[in-house]
Amino acid sequence: MNAQVALSGERAAEPALELTILMPCLNEAETLATCITKAQSFLKRTGIAGEVLIADNGSTDGSQDIARGLGARIVNVPTRGYGSALRAGISAAYGRFIVMGDADDSYSFDKIDPFIERLRAGDDLVMGNRFRGGIDQGAMPFLHRYLGNPVLSFFGRLFFRSGLGDFHCGMRGFSKEAISKLELRTTGMEFASEMVVRATITALKISEVPTTLSKDGRSRPPHLRTWRDGWRHLKFLLLYSPRWLFFYPGMLLVAAGAILSVALFFGPIRIGGIGFDVRTMLVACTCLIVGVQGVCFATIARNFAAGLNLLPPSPRFGRFLEAFTLERFVVGGTVVLLLGIAGLIAAVVKWGEVNFGALEVANLLRIVTLSATAIIVGAQLVFTGFLAGLMSIKHS
Repeated sequence: MNAQVALSGERAAEPALELTILMPCLNEAETLATCITKAQSFLKRTGIAGEVLIADNGSTDGSQDIARGLGARIVNVPTRGYGSALRAGISAAYGRFIVMGDADDSYSFDKIDPFIERLRAGDDLVMGNRFRGGIDQGAMPFLHRYLGNPVLSFFGRLFFRSGLGDFHCGMRGFSKEAISKLELRTTGMEFASEMVVRATITALKISEVPTTLSKDGRSRPPHLRTWRDGWRHLKFLLLYSPRWLFFYPGMLLVAAGAILSVALFFGPIRIGGIGFDVRTMLVACTCLIVGVQGVCFATIARNFAAGLNLLPPSPRFGRFLEAFTLERFVVGGTVVLLLGIAGLIAAVVKWGEVNFGALEVANLLRIVTLSATAIIVGAQLVFTGFLAGLMSIKHS
């Protein structure tokens, strides 16, 4: 992991512990002592060999002194961000298992028994589910509870088939070894999404247990920003799913554009009392062009992500996109491009038949529109083929 880490009171040799209870911290003096005390009470009650680790992200309110005074271990993380703090904390943890949660007293660190049970049973990642465990009055803002979390969790299930009911729960337990192999990279709040997405697409064993969410004990506003951080989560989900970001919308536009364009090429269509003619054909061709670009982007994005080991090979989607080699893109694009040029030549010939005088605009415009679309699509395919080939060049 890239975050620079400085340990307070680091021991010469890493002790063999079963559990690290990890809390990211940025100015949590009001609630940190309560969280550490609860975590320590859990370790004492269960007899688990463990530690409480505070990943401090630059606190200036005395949080480090509080943690040190209660016997917690501290890792100083100068690089700001929720993800940066947790990545550094995971790297520095002595425990074979890690249970993480916010240091704002919204999660019950003294009641994490279900997480430990599932981890001991062999699960790699155990997610808390606040909707099953219970959310106290005022613990989660209205927009988060009824819009943000349900919508983002839905997209997580749709894009990655995660099956999780609470995709962004801040309390979760995991195997340090399994999660470290994921090579998580994000530094902000989207780290929570990255962990679940990477764990899902690499087929780690994931489970979910009920957990409660209490109203945090801070007097200041939370670090989380509703719209900014919600967009960061959604953006991450989209970037990790070229299928839903580029491929599926692209194929939908290609299908609709191609069907309408071909149908209207032979003349106007009337459905009920509505007529469709050349103007509709222009819109259909625009859809076709944008759709082809989406499919091209999906091909490039998927191959690029696989090359960086961000996404694993996809059994069906991967085989489909891998069939589009540089040569096939170039050959196919060239054929479409030549057809478009031939169409434009035919239009000019037709115009010449009347000594380049007046023509029936609608019929000629159909030929020109479809030919121009073919030229644009052909050029897109040729350029995409060469760009994909350039990006696939191996380098050290």
